[in-house]
Amino acid sequence: MREVAGSGGEVGMKAGNKKVLLKNYVSGYVEESDMELVTNDTVYLKLPQGYSNALLLKNLYLSCDPYMRNLMSKLDEPGYIDALLPGSVIRGFGVSRVLDSGHPDFKAGDYVWGVTGWEEYSLITDTQSLFKIPIFTADIPLSYYTGLLGMPGFTAYVGFYEVCSPKKGEYVFISAASGAVGQLVGQLAKLMGCYVVGTAGSDEKVELLKTKFGFDNAFNYKMEEDLGVALKRCFPEGIDIYFENVGGAMLDAVLKNMRNNGRISVCGMISQYNLEKPEGIYNLMNLITKSIMMKGFLVMDYVHLYPKFMEMVIKCIKGGEITYLEDKAEGIENAPAALVGLFRGRNVGKQLVVVAHDCFDYQYG
Repeated sequence: MREVAGSGGEVGMKAGNKKVLLKNYVSGYVEESDMELVTNDTVYLKLPQGYSNALLLKNLYLSCDPYMRNLMSKLDEPGYIDALLPGSVIRGFGVSRVLDSGHPDFKAGDYVWGVTGWEEYSLITDTQSLFKIPIFTADIPLSYYTGLLGMPGFTAYVGFYEVCSPKKGEYVFISAASGAVGQLVGQLAKLMGCYVVGTAGSDEKVELLKTKFGFDNAFNYKMEEDLGVALKRCFPEGIDIYFENVGGAMLDAVLKNMRNNGRISVCGMISQYNLEKPEGIYNLMNLITKSIMMKGFLVMDYVHLYPKFMEMVIKCIKGGEITYLEDKAEGIENAPAALVGLFRGRNVGKQLVVVAHDCFDYQYG
C-alpha cells in the first residue's frame, strides 16, 4: 500500500484488491473453473468524488450460501434476485468494516453485514442491504453475522416461528439440519419443547446433531435405502412441521409422513439447484387430504422482525441456550473451493471465508 494522488488532487491510499469473478454461466454443478481469481486490481481507499450516500468497505468475512448457485445461471425470466453476469464480481452476504462513508447513517470504523462483493474491498452504492452491527454485541464474534446473527440465522427464525407457528410438543423434521440454517432451527424447536429429528449427509454430521445441537434423533440420508421408511421409524405418529432445505425425493417422502394440519416451511431446495431438470414431486395430494400448509418465503420480506430476532438470539447465545458451528476457509483465494464444497457436503457447519482478520476480532483467535 502506498500514497498516491487521488482523482480530485487529494492525497490518498491505494491497495491491491483480490476479487473473484464469474467466468461463465453455470450449467449443472458449479466448479472452481466457473470462477476466476483476479489479483491485479487496485482500489483507492477513499470514496471517489460524487459518491454521496456510498460506502467503501474492507471485507472481513464472506458467506457461502446455497442461493448463490441460482445467481450463476442464465435466466429466461427475472428471478427474485438479479443474476450475475459473466465477468462480474460474485456477490453475497458478508461482514465488513467501513473505511470511508458518504452516507449519514454510517461512519468510518463502523462494522456492517449485508450484501457485498467477493473481493477485499467493495464500493457499495446501494446501502439498503447493509445492516450496522451494534456495539452491544461486541462480545460475540463478528463472523457470526455471516450465519447465526445474519441472513441464515434470521431465515431460521422467520421460517420456523412466522411460517410454521410451532406449538410445544409438536414433531419437527429438518433436512440439511447441520447447515447454517438447519442447526439453528433445531435448537429453536428444542427451546419450544418440540421433538426434533434432522437429517444430514455423513455420520459425523449426524453425531453433531445429536450431541452438539441437542436433536432428539438424526439419520444419514445417504445410508437409507428408503427415506419413507426412515421417516416412519423416527416419526411413527407423523410429522407436524417440516423445515425444507433439500427438495426432491426428500420432500416427496415427507409429504406421505405428514400429520393432519401439518406445516411445511420451504426455505430452500439445495438438491435441485445443480440439476438441469428438477425432480418431480408425486405426493402433493397429501396437501389436500391432510390439510397441510406448505409455504415458501423470502426472508427480507420480514426485515421488520430483525430487531426482535436479535434480542432473542443474543440472549440465548449469552445464556448458553444456543450454540453454533462454523467451517472457515482462510483467504479469498479459497472462496471458490469453499462454495463448490457447499454443494458436495464437504462443510461441517456454517461455511464462510475469512478475507482478513480485524483487531476487533483478535480476541476470538
